[in-house]
Amino acid sequence: MIKPRTPPGVMELLPRDQIAFQRMLDTIRRIFEGFGFLPVETPVFELSEVLLTKSGGETERQVYFVQSTGALAKEGEGLPELALRFDLTVPLARYVAEHEHDLAFPFRRYQMQRVYRGERAQRGRFREFYQCDIDIIGKDALSPRYDAEIPAVVHAVFRALGLGAFTIQLNHRKLLRGFFEGLGIADARQMAVLRELDKLDKRGAEAVRATLQGEDFALSAEVVDRVLAFSQVRSQGHDDALAKLAALGEGGALFEQGRSELREALQRLRALGVPETDYAINLSIARGLDYYTGMVYETTLDAHPQIGSICSGGRYDDLAGHYTKSKLPGVGISIGLTRLFWQLREAGLIDTAESSVDVLVALMDDAGLDRALSISQRLRMAGLNVETQLEPRKLARQLQYADRAGIRFVVIRGEDEAARGAVAVKDLRRGEQFEVAEDELAETLKVEREQARTMR
Repeated sequence: MIKPRTPPGVMELLPRDQIAFQRMLDTIRRIFEGFGFLPVETPVFELSEVLLTKSGGETERQVYFVQSTGALAKEGEGLPELALRFDLTVPLARYVAEHEHDLAFPFRRYQMQRVYRGERAQRGRFREFYQCDIDIIGKDALSPRYDAEIPAVVHAVFRALGLGAFTIQLNHRKLLRGFFEGLGIADARQMAVLRELDKLDKRGAEAVRATLQGEDFALSAEVVDRVLAFSQVRSQGHDDALAKLAALGEGGALFEQGRSELREALQRLRALGVPETDYAINLSIARGLDYYTGMVYETTLDAHPQIGSICSGGRYDDLAGHYTKSKLPGVGISIGLTRLFWQLREAGLIDTAESSVDVLVALMDDAGLDRALSISQRLRMAGLNVETQLEPRKLARQLQYADRAGIRFVVIRGEDEAARGAVAVKDLRRGEQFEVAEDELAETLKVEREQARTMR
């Protein structure tokens, strides 16, 4: 007999945890749609030649290929035809390039699907996980004004999720690259330096310093000191952010363009009503992927910095250039929801949810089955989620079942209640029982349910 076990690197939840996860998905979807984003889904696999275009970073070395058993039996050379998507951004680029003549630009899309990466098996790292992405794609050009709307969406999402205080951290690739230019760091080396800066939180300043001064980079101690000092710039409050940017001194055209666009984004965030306590500039943020060209974002929970970034993204000017001659610049963010949910649960920040079933209609004996079914159907038509016990059991066992399943209300119709045209309702959360007329049952339970929701 084969031992049942889940493969490593996946998150498989029991129903009440799955309900909590699903409610997070529902909240994120509601906020995305509230900002005018449209849903998109792409296939779980893409053509390998489409997926494995140069996107930078280490992601492409973690790709899963898809091979049928028939294809395995044949000998051949080269890569398999299909591969599982490792993120949602590359499939988006293919999607927009393929359908650009049928889309309205700027194209505002959200996508919430699983992706797959060959991560080394360890706690909190997943090979299959949900990403929740939004992107705004322009045709030929996309105003920097959209760069401020993206963090406003992020703010609305995490405020709605109720995870406590958080900070959306902002930086600009042009500001970084313009600063590197002023230090004499050549274009060919700038992306590599950016990737090293992106490892500051994981490796620490001294390890990054040693790498930048090592033989692979051979930067002088003075240049490395200035790079690390620049990366330590942080702000607290809107006016402080503007002051910190002003204190950077003058730079070249690229540097000044990055600073101007970052200032504009800060001003738009204020106009969008994002509290200044919830965003800050952080000049160490670089994002490891080469395709980012402008604004970059990372979001962290203030009380739980060990969790790391819970949402990241940025501006890219030509991601779809591999698939079309059209210039399709964009800006977007991604929430790795599976890893976030797992970390929040480990930190005790997410409680097991009550069941999505509002009511269990108990069955005392076979003679009452038709009446129980009728009551259940009337409750469903009133908008309640109802489970019906289809086989009679002792009441204590039915209450125990409901409690274990997380169902709050149990409707009981015994002989005494039937004689009075009433039912008894057991509230398992409060440990109380009350009686209500049968024709008032649906409205009573809906009121109780709404009161419970407002108290969450």
